Amino acid sequence: MQTQIKESLILLLDGIKRSDGPAVEREMTRLEDMLERGRAGLPAQLEHFLERRSYAKALAYLGGEAPAAGACGPRGKAPLAAKHEQGSQDIR
Repeated sequence: MQTQIKESLILLLDGIKRSDGPAVEREMTRLEDMLERGRAGLPAQLEHFLERRSYAKALAYLGGEAPAAGACGPRGKAPLAAKHEQGSQDIR
């Protein structure tokens, strides 16, 4: 199933790039269907990316690349939030 997911991700991202609405809709539907049917057999990280529609990260994962850090990265405070808190402590 991972091969079919990868093919669908490639078609989806290509459809987005070309602004091809019907292709985007078709591939998103296929991906959602494959996720629901194959959830139990998918690696947890791939399931995570597909659930959150992080399609570029899912494709990078399937291609053997490390996904880019982002909202799905390690948990913790975002640098901006930490800086904001630090700044608010200085104001008295």
